[in-house]
Formats: sequence, structure tokens, C-alpha cells
Amino acid sequence: MSANRAAIIAEARQWIGTPYRHQASCKGAGTDCLGLVRGVWRVCVGPEPETLPAYSPDWAERSGEDTLLAALNRHFDPRGLDERQPGDVLLFRIRVGGPSRHCAILSTPHSIIHAWQGRAVAETPLDGFWMRRISAVAAFPIPD
Repeated sequence: MSANRAAIIAEARQWIGTPYRHQASCKGAGTDCLGLVRGVWRVCVGPEPETLPAYSPDWAERSGEDTLLAALNRHFDPRGLDERQPGDVLLFRIRVGGPSRHCAILSTPHSIIHAWQGRAVAETPLDGFWMRRISAVAAFPIPD
């Protein structure tokens, strides 16, 4: 594993235990799933590439667009599902056919680090539930 990928995973693990807070991105104080990815970006890549608008908990369903996937494609390097490596960002569709509305960082071939509503940031298994819901895989835009 490259030093950059190891740094992404190490930074994400420092967020473990951060409470869930909608729209937040502050290690130790509060974050949502996107806030975790944003926080890791700031440490490992640099300033965030765009300012986020306010979003409601059901933003993905309300907009009718796959906004999270579009942002991932703008700022990350898309990969195929079979090309995923630790340090990549995974997007998930919670409902079949619905928009991507959750994200996580792959920490090992079989685990993810993510903030899930009502829970603190945790490293959990990339089990069948999550595997069936992956909608995209992408690498942070830094050299492997």
C-alpha cells in the first residue's frame, strides 16, 4: 500500500468515535458521512474543492439527482468496483434504484470507516448489506 493511501486510512481512523452531526465536519466534535470524507480530504489533499450548500437529511431523495455521485466524479478518480483499494471512497445507494446517499472510506479489503446517522464514526465490516449497495468507487486525487 502506498504511503498516501496509508495516510488516508490513518487520518480516517483518527475520526473514529466522532459523534454523528448532520452537515458537520469537525474531528472529535461531530460529522456526517460526507463530513468525514471532507475532513480526510483537508488533511491529505488540501483545501476543499467547492463549498457545499446546506442539505437536509433527505436531500438525495428530494433533488431527484445523484448529486453525491456527480461530486465524486468531479473531484475524485473513479475506479471500477473490482479495482477498489484501501483508501478509496465508496458511495452507497441505500434504496435500490435510488440516488447515492452515503459514503465511506475503505480501510481494508473488508472494512469501511463511516459516519452513520445516530452513531459515531466507526470502522465496520464491508458485509453483504454494504457490498450490495455500492454505487461508485473512487480514489482521492493524489498519487498512489
